[in-house]
Formats: sequence, structure tokens, C-alpha cells
Amino acid sequence: MSNFSNQIRASSSLIKRLRQRMTNPAVLMQATRHFTTLEGHRPTIVHKRSLDILHDPWFNKGTAFSMTERDRLDLRGLLPPNVMTSEQQIQRFKADLKRLEVQARDGPSDPYALAKWRILNRLHDRNETMYYQVLIAHIEEYAPIVYTPTVGLVCQNYSGLFRRPRGMYFSAEDRGEMMSMVYNWPAEQVDMIVVTDGSRILGLGDLGVQGIGISIGKLDLYVAAAGINPQRVLPVMIDVGTNNEKLLKDPMYLGLQEPRLDGDEYIAVIDEFMEAVFTRWPHVIVQFEDFQSKWAFKLLQRYRNTYRMFNDDVQGTAGVAIAGLLGAVRAQGRPMIDFPKQKIVVAGAGSAGIGVLNAARKTMARMLGNNESAFESAGRQFWVVDAKGLITEERENIDPEALPFARKVKEASRQGLREGASLAEVVREVKPDVLLGLSAVGGLFSKEVLEALKGSTSTRPAIFAMSNPTKNAECTPEEAFSIVGDNILFASGSPFQDVDLGNGHIGHCNQGNNMYLFPGIGLGTLLSGSRIISDGMLQAAAECLAEYMAEEEVLNGIIYPSTSRIRDITKEVAAAVVKEAIKEDLAEGYREMDARELQKLSQEEIVEYVKNNMWSPDYPTLVYRRD
Repeated sequence: MSNFSNQIRASSSLIKRLRQRMTNPAVLMQATRHFTTLEGHRPTIVHKRSLDILHDPWFNKGTAFSMTERDRLDLRGLLPPNVMTSEQQIQRFKADLKRLEVQARDGPSDPYALAKWRILNRLHDRNETMYYQVLIAHIEEYAPIVYTPTVGLVCQNYSGLFRRPRGMYFSAEDRGEMMSMVYNWPAEQVDMIVVTDGSRILGLGDLGVQGIGISIGKLDLYVAAAGINPQRVLPVMIDVGTNNEKLLKDPMYLGLQEPRLDGDEYIAVIDEFMEAVFTRWPHVIVQFEDFQSKWAFKLLQRYRNTYRMFNDDVQGTAGVAIAGLLGAVRAQGRPMIDFPKQKIVVAGAGSAGIGVLNAARKTMARMLGNNESAFESAGRQFWVVDAKGLITEERENIDPEALPFARKVKEASRQGLREGASLAEVVREVKPDVLLGLSAVGGLFSKEVLEALKGSTSTRPAIFAMSNPTKNAECTPEEAFSIVGDNILFASGSPFQDVDLGNGHIGHCNQGNNMYLFPGIGLGTLLSGSRIISDGMLQAAAECLAEYMAEEEVLNGIIYPSTSRIRDITKEVAAAVVKEAIKEDLAEGYREMDARELQKLSQEEIVEYVKNNMWSPDYPTLVYRRD
């Protein structure tokens, strides 16, 4: 990690220039200020040469080493003589990819997408800069490979796919040792950690230690979308055992083969981990990922006011759903302020479902005046259906998190509904504007349910089949458009192809994926220096995404942007998060940009500040120096 400790710091004259501009009226009349990038192209000092450089993925450039670098680093003769540009390297890789995809399979059971993942992973292992060049340049093609849906398949097979360490593993057997263990990671600075306990990977259940694949995939998107320096990210797996019988009996399984810890013992392990990482890296941001509902809310409430952390399943999913729901209002030709009038049926009451419900109710209540009666009024716009049917106050042993959304018995009765009513019954009687699926049950929106939605009172009913991976989507876009009609809005968590409706009309399939928000939330928190991640910052991120699409696009049924625009989206979301942190007086600054200077920035300057702090995968000039 000498790359970090020897990076040349941005000039301290930045602050001086900014102050001069602030106090000089002539300058204030000019265009927006320009900020020196802190992720710029400075020479990187290395303490290795020859084959050691070629075997280090952080510094290896392959055939792109210039002749002067080859001489400086004792590489002359160790590489073919033709020096290639990064563009030529990518072209070579893409050409090889076409040829190798079939050969990379381990047999007929190894799917095409997993073969692609293997090839990309090999590139990651040998040349990290080029890996991110490829990922960013072809994000639409490769995001579904490094992230959902393929990452689910990777996690299911991770014990067999593991080749070299990528991240850290803390286990129940490490209790009492985590504070010293954390210093085994070579980076002096870590900005982002994504941590999972493997208990609820996507909709695939308990995958134990194999769940680290989701942490790795999420951080790939932090680098590609948010420009977080890849040498300052850390994937983490907390292995507290598994209740997956298949893994407990599998001799090839790499994790602890014992039942999951529970109760106070479990909490003690997570507490020790959090204390360890924040002791070594006080300013790190920790994203909790794919923890089972039982712990997701408890851990979020336990840590969110003390540490810089958030739970993507609860808060990220909620933000993306809110952006989509607000977009659905716009697509009906109505202002977003009409959102509190929407009738919403939610299928699924797990951590994601409850997270969306809480966020949607808060958004509605804020639009209605943000008082107690506003919250009560907002709560009446939701009908929640879980595996046992409609949730009413008659439900025995009701989850405390779901209780605020339980329908009153008399109210349900007036609508012709009862405790435990089926999803199709609820849709038929409520005639909702939105049918939102967060159930992880593939095909839940059956023909009967979709037929019932045809009775919606909305001019443009919206269907959100948000469960991941693809096989867990509540319905496909083809099913939705063919049964409900051409005028619906459709969004899903995993990618689907648009639907040809005939006569030149297209049924747009919007991917409402968390990747639109979590990179911007993390980057905005980092650059603001906020002590915590507040509800206001999350709300600002969601509203920024909702407003990102042009009016014409929204009226055409496009409520989420293309993933090809992910870096621009993330830049805008991060700027919105920074602005809200400043507004709430949470911002403490980042590096040379202190809190007072942040407060003086205009909207345009905040966006420029964010842009200039996004890492790009360009080969740095390498300079050798002895230790």
C-alpha cells in the first residue's frame, strides 16, 4: 500500500485560492470556481521492480508500460516490445472475451454469465486499472455480471470459485482478536467497507461465508460509479456460522460449519467488528448488506447515530423505490406533490419492504405537513401483504416493524377485506395505483393478480417487480404488458429487455436498482465529512434521482435512467447528499476542504467539487524508490 502513503498531496494553496476568490468581488462575478482534483494524475512512488511489478495488479500495466518506465522499473525484455495504449488493450480484451467465453466454462452447468464473470475476475487479478477501465466503458454490459443478477450465482458457487483473497473475513472464532486483525489489511486509509454476514444474500437465503461475493460486487460499483479509489475499499464477510444444511454438510465449503450465532453472542461479534474498523479508520463508511430482516433493523438502529453507516437493503432500496414512485406520479402527468394520493399495495414485509414503507410514509407525511395527522393519513395509503396474506391488527405475533402498517379491522371490512386476504383479493378491492413487489417470490404477480390490477383507478398503473435476482422477480415485463395493458409503467430490480408492443410502440422496462443510489450516498457522505448518514441525506438522494429524468422521458414511461449514465447520476446524487449534509450542519469537510469552505459553495461548485474527487482508472506514471 505504499501507493497511498507516498501519494503527493494536493496543494494547500487550494484553500488560499478559494479564500481569495471569496473575498474578491471581481472574481465573484466570474463563472464558477475550479477546484484542483484530489484524485488527479500524479506520479506514484513504488518500492518494487521487475516481475514484482508485473505480478502486482495495483501497479501492473501489462503492455502499456512506456519504454522509459520499462527502463526505470527493470522491465525491458520482460514484455513484448510493442507499447500499447489502454484503448488497444481493451480492444484486445474484448476480442479475447468473445473467444474465451465458451472455453471458460467448467462444463454444461456453468452458465454463460458465470463464464464472463470468471474472465473479468482474472483480469481483476492481474491488472486492476484495466479492469475498471473495461467496467466503466461497458457498464451496461458488465454491471449485470459483477452485480445482480450474476453475483447471486457467484455467491452460490463461491467456495468453488475462490482463487485468491479479496477482502477480509472476521469469524465467530476471532472474538477478542478483531482489533489486532484489522491491522492485517495493508491499506493505511479505507474509505468504504461493504459488510455482510451472508444470512440473506439477494433472495437466495443463507449462503454463509460465500456471501462475500455481494460485498465485492457492490464495491466494484462504488469504484465504477462513484469513483471511490479501489485501493481504499474493503469487502468484509462476518462469518457467524450458517443454518444452510447443504453447506453444513459440504466438505468443500470454506466457512464455519456450525449453526449461526444468535442473540447477545451475535451482537457481540458485530459490536467488536464495528469498534475495530472505526478505531483504525475513524472516517470510514460502512454499508451493511444482505443481513436477514431479524437483524437488519436492529443493527441499523444500534449503530446509525454513532457510526458513519447505512443499510442498503433497508435505506438504499427504499430510496430507489421512492424515486420510482415519485416518477410514477410524474408519468401520470401529475406533480410529485400528489404522491400522498397514491394507493399502494406492497407485497413483502421483510427488511426491504418495511424499509420502503417507512420511507414512503415519511415522504408522504412531509408533503402533507410533517405532523402527527400527516403520518396517520399517509399510513392509510398502504396495504401490506406477506406470506400469510393481508396484514391487519388481528394478526397474531405481528412483527413490530410491520405493526404501523397493519390495516384496522373495520376499515378492511368496509373494503370487503379481512385478515389474511390474498394478494389478488387485495388488488381487486383496493384498485391500487401501484403494485410494489419486494417479496423475493418469483412469479408472485400471477395472471390472477395482474388481471385484478386491470381494475385500477389509475390512468397509468405502475408495477414494481423489485426482487432480485432475476428468477425472484414477481413477474416479467412481458407478462405485465400483455395482461394489464400497454399503458402501464413497469420497473424491476434486475435487468430485463424492453417489450415490443407492436405498431412501433415500446414497453419500457425500468431497472430500479440500488446502484443508482448507494454509490452516491457513500461518495456524498465521504466528501461532506458528515458524522452520520441522516434521513434527510437519504431523502435528498432519492429526490435527486426522481428529478433526474426529463419530463418527456417520464411521460414515455422511462422513470429510471440507463445504467450507461451511472457516473453522471452518481455525481448528481452525491452533490445532493453533500448539500443536505451542509444544510443539516452535519458536514465537517474532507481533506483540504473544511466545513466553512463547503458552506460557501454554490450548487454548481458542489457538483464540480464532487466530480473532481472521483477517481478515474488511468495508468499513473510509476517512479521507483528504495525502501
